[in-house]
Amino acid sequence: MWSVTGGKENFQDPVTNATSGITRVFHFDMVEGDETALDQPETAIIPESMARRLFGNESAIGQRLIDTESGNTIVRISGVFKDFPRNSSMQNMIYRQLSPKENYDAWGNQSYFFFFRLDDPANIEDVKENFKKNFDASKQFGENFDWETSNVDIRLTPLPELHFLTNVEYDSMPKASRQTIRVLFAIAFVILLIAGINFTNFSTALTPMRIKSINTQKVLGSPDGVLRMSLLGEAVIVGLVAYLIALGLLFLAGKTFVASFVDADMSFSVQSGIIGVTALIAVLAGLLAGIYPACYITSFPPALVRSVLVSIQFVASFILIIGSLFMYLQNRYMQNAPLGYDKDEVIVASLNSKINKNLDVLASEVKTFSGIEDIAYAEQVLSSQDQYMGWGRDYKDRYIDFQCIPVSPSFLHVMGIEVTEGRDFRQEDDLKDQGCYIFNEKARESFGLELGDKINGDEIIGFMPNVKFASFRNEVSPMTFFVWGKYRWDQEGVKSYNAAYVKVKAGSDLRAAMQHVKASLGKIDPVYPFRVSFYDEILQRTYEKELKISNLITLFSVIAIFISIVGVFGLVVFESEYRRKEVAVRKVLGSSTSQILVMFNRSYLVILAICFIVAVPVGFYGVYRWLENFAYRTPIYWWVFLVAFVIVAVITFITVTYQNWHVANSNPVKSLKAE
Repeated sequence: MWSVTGGKENFQDPVTNATSGITRVFHFDMVEGDETALDQPETAIIPESMARRLFGNESAIGQRLIDTESGNTIVRISGVFKDFPRNSSMQNMIYRQLSPKENYDAWGNQSYFFFFRLDDPANIEDVKENFKKNFDASKQFGENFDWETSNVDIRLTPLPELHFLTNVEYDSMPKASRQTIRVLFAIAFVILLIAGINFTNFSTALTPMRIKSINTQKVLGSPDGVLRMSLLGEAVIVGLVAYLIALGLLFLAGKTFVASFVDADMSFSVQSGIIGVTALIAVLAGLLAGIYPACYITSFPPALVRSVLVSIQFVASFILIIGSLFMYLQNRYMQNAPLGYDKDEVIVASLNSKINKNLDVLASEVKTFSGIEDIAYAEQVLSSQDQYMGWGRDYKDRYIDFQCIPVSPSFLHVMGIEVTEGRDFRQEDDLKDQGCYIFNEKARESFGLELGDKINGDEIIGFMPNVKFASFRNEVSPMTFFVWGKYRWDQEGVKSYNAAYVKVKAGSDLRAAMQHVKASLGKIDPVYPFRVSFYDEILQRTYEKELKISNLITLFSVIAIFISIVGVFGLVVFESEYRRKEVAVRKVLGSSTSQILVMFNRSYLVILAICFIVAVPVGFYGVYRWLENFAYRTPIYWWVFLVAFVIVAVITFITVTYQNWHVANSNPVKSLKAE
């Protein structure tokens, strides 16, 4: 929580501590101040949007901010930088000078990021070797440590690759999946391909209507090359018109819920490069879509070519539906699978330093509501992130590393976590000189932990099942819940929790209980904007990125299916008109309308079956690879493939039946005369 010196308004904005070199390693486009802005102690730089929000058109340089969460520490604003794009690795937040007292250069400290700017990327190996040569690693790994013979190494990751880095611990930098990006590009390509196929189909279908005009131009002396170029030019113009319409739709989409599906800014001014590249793609798509109608329209049987092109659309539709259904199932699985603790009837609230000083007052106030059973506290929210605080300790003459979540003694009881061996935490554990652990089974198996053993003086009092304390993206790793006792590192008597867990009695009014929790927090600190939510909302935020991707792919799938059906409809219209005389003859010879409809649908059923056989292995492979991103995943159900077939088949049969019903019920005499 922050406030401006002399002002009464409080506000909450993210902050990170950094050394003064951050403005030199990264490019901060300074609106006020320069790259030396963080050279002086107790200084901070802020984004331009924050400066305008707080100070309007006044200069922010020299203004002072009060950090009310850290003992009313005052920092002076020494610079204002232009806001980074929303999809940047650097975030728009307060950058405060890192205090020299911080032990950020200790080898075993994993709480900081280190960034280097090299004069030449080619020198990266030289930098690593120079570091190994001049850094004394014996303090961390022992006197006999040798870089060449040990399994310890240094990895320097270029910033662009950092965005896709996955095999590293305690990395909270914004991440994306290369595989997901490839999937989205593939879907965009498929949609463009389907649209091009439709254009080609409709162009060839119009050929009989245009052949008289083309022959007339030939008689008048127009060479084939000129005619073909005119047809190609027409296709390019259609592509550019479609591109302009797409820009308009994109602009409107940026004002709707669709904008929430992407992290990047959708405004045209920011994405001018993408706008230019897609314009070239529109021209190229027009050329490719127009080549066949312009040059090879008489080379192959039109009906055969159109059937092949429509088959490609069917295959793409099957794959997209299969992918979107499995994404839905995986997201549903992550939000509903057993976690090893009771998330129902649990309310989670964020805490601040003022609440931490009045935990007993908060507990008493919360419990005045008859529907609330109990309250507990923790430094983290379970299942809200991929990894938590890592602790490295010496145990039985070896070094062990595990993830630790400090909690209050009532935590396991409130969350319904069973202790399989040993005992649960007790209130008196909070008054001891040493802390105590309850480890999961994974830690016991990995490190050979035994009940009653001590780690740096803190006792192992119990073991519990492997609860899903982190997200489903990672397998359960060694972890522990920990009660501090009297001391929190070097701070006597200080308890610092970030979240409160409130257990509501079964059958009670959850909404009323939530309002009571909010009111209780407000009585202690009426200014702080506490976040209070149900546990389902926590899981929703944890998998927000997966939900966005799933929604995007579902949206694209619907668009692709719609375009495919338009193409099928065009082919059906052409075929029904082309076979009108045949239908009339069959009607005269006694065929019923239902028999004629079965005849048309049978041919499409064969095409659908062949396309489905082609699409299933491709869809299976894509789904299998995507599910590899999760340690815990939904099974690949066979019925999902069947559902995809049924969806496409039903839509196709409705389209075919609707169009051919009119032809089958028309007067056969008129059809024969028309021929």
